[in-house]
Amino acid sequence: MTSTVPNLGPDKVSLGVTPTLWWNDDFPLIDIGIPFEQCVSEMALAGFQGCSIGHKYPADPAVLKKALDLRGLKVSEPWVSTYFTIGDKDRTVENFKRQLEFLEKVGGKDIVVAEFGLSSHLQPIPVFKHRPEFTDKEWDLLTGGLNEIGRLAADKNMRLCYHHHMGTGVQTAEDIDRLMAHTDPDRVHLLFDTGHLRFAGDDPLETAEKHKQRIKHVHLKNVRQSVADKVRSDHLSFQEGILQGVFTVPGDPEGAIDFEPVLSTLGEAGFEGWLVVEAEQNPATAHPLTYAKTARGYLAEVLGW
Repeated sequence: MTSTVPNLGPDKVSLGVTPTLWWNDDFPLIDIGIPFEQCVSEMALAGFQGCSIGHKYPADPAVLKKALDLRGLKVSEPWVSTYFTIGDKDRTVENFKRQLEFLEKVGGKDIVVAEFGLSSHLQPIPVFKHRPEFTDKEWDLLTGGLNEIGRLAADKNMRLCYHHHMGTGVQTAEDIDRLMAHTDPDRVHLLFDTGHLRFAGDDPLETAEKHKQRIKHVHLKNVRQSVADKVRSDHLSFQEGILQGVFTVPGDPEGAIDFEPVLSTLGEAGFEGWLVVEAEQNPATAHPLTYAKTARGYLAEVLGW
């Protein structure tokens, strides 16, 4: 199979998927009862090589690793929410250290973080209207804290990858620019999420081109633009947007994002790491395995494998 994008062969990138196709980790009531083992079995069946960690996964790293090894899967990343901007540094750092230890035991490299201090995305309120705008002091708390825990990760030969996110103080392309300008490029890397950036109203390709050397982890998420526009115009919450189908996978014709230029930019920049499919959808209306296979088939077309 011939690739349509350069330099993203299986020697350089791994393809993962998040369990948010099978259930929602932010909103646990978005769930039809799919158990952990069915979820990871379907990930492998769809042709993925790894996955992020969800709330239904075994807490014992040995149990988790055994279950994933059985299916030929690896851990693409765990998630750590940070709370530097509201002064909860000590607890944030301790939780980060615990996750580093867990990641080491399951054999992973990348650890994903996002600042949820003052975030609106988990609340039943308009996500655009109430997302935080950090003060200079809060920005300093955030960037200083990230540099500190980024060093902890680097000391273990791991990578901290910052996830910009709807409803948080790092939501827009402008926010990403500021974060990148005030963090150490050797300690703080960018998790680039195409869907969150498009939902925020920015062009993912422009950010990919601007920060291509800082991007070390990618979430490939698509957006139904009509729903994103409705979330903004009708003052909907993040959860309401998910339930109305704002997100979908690469390869879905309802999605608005053209992934080939983004992937080409990453390939030309020498990207090596995880490309992780993500779509926070309601499994009651969006059959998880169907969408997982749609995304994997699309990636096979554009990557050539």
